[in-house]
Amino acid sequence: MKAIILALVALPLLTACNTIEGLGKDVESAGKVVKDTAADAKD
Repeated sequence: MKAIILALVALPLLTACNTIEGLGKDVESAGKVVKDTAADAKD
């Protein structure tokens, strides 16, 4: 019974971690685009 409760509590936390990781990748990608655009404008 304790294992089921633990799994139900942990599941939303694990899902949030995946969401945060995906958000981090999106922000990193957007930052690269801005960096590349700034470098092109400078040249």
